[in-house]
Amino acid sequence: MPPLDPIYLNDLTIMPGERVLTRLVISRLPSGTLIDVPVHVLRSAVPGPVLLLMGGMHGDEVNGIETIRRMLRRDLLRPTCGTIIAIPIFNIYGFLNFSREVPDGKDVNRSFPGSPRGSLASRVAHRFMREIMPLIDYGIDFHTGGAARANHPQVRCELEVDPVTDALAAAFGAPFTLHAALRPGSLREAAHRLSKRIIVYETGESLRIDDAGVEVAVAGTLRVLHHLGMGAAAPPPAQAGVVCRRHTWLRARFAGLWRSLVQNGDFVQKGQVYGSVADPYGERTVRLESPVSGFVVGLNYMPIVNQGDALVHIGLPA
Repeated sequence: MPPLDPIYLNDLTIMPGERVLTRLVISRLPSGTLIDVPVHVLRSAVPGPVLLLMGGMHGDEVNGIETIRRMLRRDLLRPTCGTIIAIPIFNIYGFLNFSREVPDGKDVNRSFPGSPRGSLASRVAHRFMREIMPLIDYGIDFHTGGAARANHPQVRCELEVDPVTDALAAAFGAPFTLHAALRPGSLREAAHRLSKRIIVYETGESLRIDDAGVEVAVAGTLRVLHHLGMGAAAPPPAQAGVVCRRHTWLRARFAGLWRSLVQNGDFVQKGQVYGSVADPYGERTVRLESPVSGFVVGLNYMPIVNQGDALVHIGLPA
């Protein structure tokens, strides 16, 4: 049998069977301090696919970071074939500043494929596209709800477009799988253009550890590894997943103090009162009725809302 090919990354030659931690230098802070991104490369001696595990695309989304940290700490990322590339924190800038964006205010996940001469976010995206993207076949991009919105554990991908992507989502076995169109400038779109499949996992809210959702993510990742032939059998999902090809946000018709009467994962009937918005002076309270039936897959925890703010994300089961 001919020798397996090495992987070339960050001026390193990584051979089959090796486990390497390297650091991609992204840029410098104004103080001159280098900003680098730690990248774990875990290779089997047996040929197989390359799976990316990405956390911290948005620096304040800690659940993906914690998911990859737990898998590394528990020594769960030992592929029986192929290679795992694990990046616990991609947006180091945002992580240091408890922020979704990089210091220029731009979203890295709207900046792909990036440019070596563009904004900071664009340069970060470009470095990934140059160094990491050519190596991978599949990926799981771990995210968290933002702006005081919490997501129930869910996978997002384009459903019924590519059977390989559908199979990845089904293998992950999240409580909910939502159809999500490709967003311009996103990692998922950039991967799609290169015929690489990436699914997104969402759970919890920014700057909060959602322990249950993290454990769902760990188990789901192990199931994906098994599906790709890269790992041993993983435990089945605790519950049958729900597929939602459509989903919608219920929005505030009035500004005021928002109080929810539902929780993430609940089923809401059409016409059911799911919450209320009241003025802060005790003069009026408006009860909110759902115009649709479906599952609560996301919830706004911000008690003060403006007219038009997203309150409850409803997944409409297939």
